[in-house]
Amino acid sequence: MGHVRTWPLEGIRHHNPASLQQAIAANPMMRSHLQLCLAFALISSTNSAPAAPKGDAALIQLLSTQKCRQCQLADVNLVHAQLQDADLEGAKLKRANLSQARLDGANLRGADLSFTSLHGASLRGADLQGSTLVGTDLREVDLTGATLDPNALEQAHWSGAIGLQATTQSHSALHNAGVTAAESDQWRDAEELFGLAILKQPDAAESWVARGITRESLGKRALAIQDFTYAGKLYSENGAIETGKQLELAAASLQDTTTVKKDGNGAGSKLLSGLLSTTQILLPMAMKLIHLP
Repeated sequence: MGHVRTWPLEGIRHHNPASLQQAIAANPMMRSHLQLCLAFALISSTNSAPAAPKGDAALIQLLSTQKCRQCQLADVNLVHAQLQDADLEGAKLKRANLSQARLDGANLRGADLSFTSLHGASLRGADLQGSTLVGTDLREVDLTGATLDPNALEQAHWSGAIGLQATTQSHSALHNAGVTAAESDQWRDAEELFGLAILKQPDAAESWVARGITRESLGKRALAIQDFTYAGKLYSENGAIETGKQLELAAASLQDTTTVKKDGNGAGSKLLSGLLSTTQILLPMAMKLIHLP
């Protein structure tokens, strides 16, 4: 009997997934061997439906076929994995490490991504509807064109993520993130986040004020004046006449001080603080909104 070459499966979940994918693609014998092992692993009983793949069998199926619905993949290491257009609907990926993975166009509907790390991953065009994102690390993730449920990111960590949509977070979450960014002098991020908060709730005057302060700090005075003017209008319409007048006065004063030079230390914000006597107007820059159920 000829010698049959085999590949050990022990500890396969700890191998580099990208290297493993390349090995499978380059070696037909290895691919056949893994598929044979997978076939045996999936057999449960002639009298019952096969259970969802789990452990090594699930990982082999995913990396060789790009499809593993309902798979049990908790704690799996998929750093840098190439999983574009993968079908992982309903997969159990709790605490998995998918940092820097490519999941563009992937189907993750109903997947459990609780406490999963997707730090720096690309999820462009991915379908995340119905997925669980509690404690999920989505920092610096690309979510451009991704589909998520309304307020899906409320319990996830998404600082630095790009492609965010106003529908994925509540107004308070977006505004709070803007405040945090502003407190760290990340003015461009703060401007974007306050803008998303405004899209979520256009009549929230405090977000218009906050974005105006941010734009003044970025040297976008004309846009800042527009934000302050509109915020003043909102306050007046809601009965806060004095606050509205103060904002209109601030906008007019900024219009008259176009020769004021910035010193790089928040000169615009200092100027505005001096012009406004109503501290309530600047309160959003000092404290976060309280989200009420």
